[in-house]
Amino acid sequence: MTDTVREPAAPPAPGPTNGSSPLRRLRLSWLALLVVLAIGLVVGASGDRGPRTTEERVDAVAETVRCPTCRSQAAADSDAASGRAVVAEIGEQVEAGRTDDEIRAYFADIYGEQILLTPSGSGFVGLVWVLPVVALVLGAAGLAVTFRRW
Repeated sequence: MTDTVREPAAPPAPGPTNGSSPLRRLRLSWLALLVVLAIGLVVGASGDRGPRTTEERVDAVAETVRCPTCRSQAAADSDAASGRAVVAEIGEQVEAGRTDDEIRAYFADIYGEQILLTPSGSGFVGLVWVLPVVALVLGAAGLAVTFRRW
């Protein structure tokens, strides 16, 4: 009978044994979050693009035009005679085949830009649309830097 000397087994390699590191799992979870966010933004931005009825178009435009006599109230929500007249004029413009932007421009020519409840996206007023996005991006970047250092 011979004595055989057995060598001890090699120690296991350090780290997780399932082949994925915590850093890789973290990156995959962030990637999954970004994919879900992107899909949500695409679906939300696409909206319903089907054909609209005349009444829906009149309501949509009347929601963006201010009542001439009411303070900060849309013509669609106004009970004043001037508000109803604006809605009726929008209806006539829609029936005449004008686009929504042409109708808003028509009212802006008559009453001035203050008749529109939605600001234009150009000039100084464009900052109303740009600054919140810039603040959101800077805030997200600041959080990313903070969490990375943490």
